[in-house]
Amino acid sequence: MQTLTEFLSWLSGNILWGAPMLVALSLTGIILTLGLRLVTLRKIPYAFSLLLKGRHSTESGDIPPFNALMTAMSATVGTGNIAGVATAIAMGGPGALFWMWCIALVGMATKYSEAVLAVRFRERDNKGHYVGGPMYYIKNGMGSGWAWLGTLFAI
Repeated sequence: MQTLTEFLSWLSGNILWGAPMLVALSLTGIILTLGLRLVTLRKIPYAFSLLLKGRHSTESGDIPPFNALMTAMSATVGTGNIAGVATAIAMGGPGALFWMWCIALVGMATKYSEAVLAVRFRERDNKGHYVGGPMYYIKNGMGSGWAWLGTLFAI
């Protein structure tokens, strides 16, 4: 049991929360940002115009842009985001804010990709409500051979 505990501690400290994960997430964000041709920066005016003018539609499954923004933000921003910024500034000084902005710029492309995939591969449940998320786009987007990974992700 002690060997397992030591291995999991090493894995957590060196891989999951260490430099390899930081590099993997940063490279993924950079690849998505460049691959999507800076969509998160190019579409800012369009996004704000949709948000400010609103959209009035009665189609099934359609929600106003402001409600969609608030839903997305509530699912994204949590206590860790608020406390993490304060902790980073307290421990690393104001320079930490610069690096958080740099990572946030490439992280936006990752979040954008997640949202697009969730909408593209969502399903309707037996009550007619839309359901989506990573387990659905893994199952539906990657083919039937990867359904096990979607199930594992949901667990």
